[in-house]
Amino acid sequence: MLNGSKIPATVITGFLGAGKTTLIRHMLANAKGKRIALIINEFGDLGVDGDVLKGCGDEVCSEDDIVELNNGCICCTVADDFIPTMEKLLARKDRPDHIVIETSGLALPQPLVAAFNWPGIKTQVTVDGVVTVVDSAAVAAGRFAHDHDKLDAQRLADEGLDHESPLEELFEDQLTAADLIILNKADLISAGDLEGVRAGILGHMSRKPVFVEARQGEVAPEVLLGLGVGTEDDIANRKSHHELHHEDGHEHDHDHDEFESFVVELGPVGDAAGFMDGLKTLIVSHDILRLKGFADIPGKPMRMVVQAVGSRIDTHFDRPWGGGEVRQTRLVVIGLHDIDETAIRASLATLAG
Repeated sequence: MLNGSKIPATVITGFLGAGKTTLIRHMLANAKGKRIALIINEFGDLGVDGDVLKGCGDEVCSEDDIVELNNGCICCTVADDFIPTMEKLLARKDRPDHIVIETSGLALPQPLVAAFNWPGIKTQVTVDGVVTVVDSAAVAAGRFAHDHDKLDAQRLADEGLDHESPLEELFEDQLTAADLIILNKADLISAGDLEGVRAGILGHMSRKPVFVEARQGEVAPEVLLGLGVGTEDDIANRKSHHELHHEDGHEHDHDHDEFESFVVELGPVGDAAGFMDGLKTLIVSHDILRLKGFADIPGKPMRMVVQAVGSRIDTHFDRPWGGGEVRQTRLVVIGLHDIDETAIRASLATLAG
């Protein structure tokens, strides 16, 4: 980076379980010496994404280059959390070549992008682009909305009411802000279904961003970084539902009380296969939106990462347990506000054995 030039920043957004962390890990592994600083924002108490990324083990991204903002949506805490974090990064002598911000799956990108117009930041950093990661298989199955058929029926019954679910609004707002849309997990659905996802997304948008198909978050860094958009200067053309409702004279709060998250701590999982089968049933019966964390599998020297979207569960062993690290199973569960936490905790304890 030349002295005096702005540091480019990429905002990576996307709904719960879209594959943002996997995308970033692949980007870091192929960064070819570019020094990247990460700001990671998670919803809930368990910093799973940050913990996974801290195992990147690459000189382009040391642990000092990773900042976690937990227990709060970055779009709602711009002044309290994001601005001070950016100021600290910019004050460093060894400033990064590029800043990547991974938002929570429940965050609106628009307020974050607008924050780059703050004095002291606008002169030093520019938004290289907003990348929205889409779980193509989940979208094809309608998982971005809660009981979508019922909502459509209510709209037909009373067109004067706004019956959009918070999930659908979040999904649309993340798409509206995008410069680049990653249709991730494209290998899990047919070519026809993938085209249906693409067409559905375009149907919600007036702008026409670039689409890239991907599997397992494998997108070359050259595609993700260096877009050169300067999105902060175009934010007025990417308004969220929140902003549009205010312009229409309606009160509309971006309220995360619609969602609940809690962490479950368990002992070792005796039967890994049986545990995963039980998780599928539990997720469906309680309509859990997202489940992620780590599991302690007896006899295995490495911890097992668990990532679930709907009833689809992915697992892998990411790193050995540390010498002084307590081996345990820790899972974060995210659902809508009426989720039955007591029943879920009890079921998970039974499944772990």
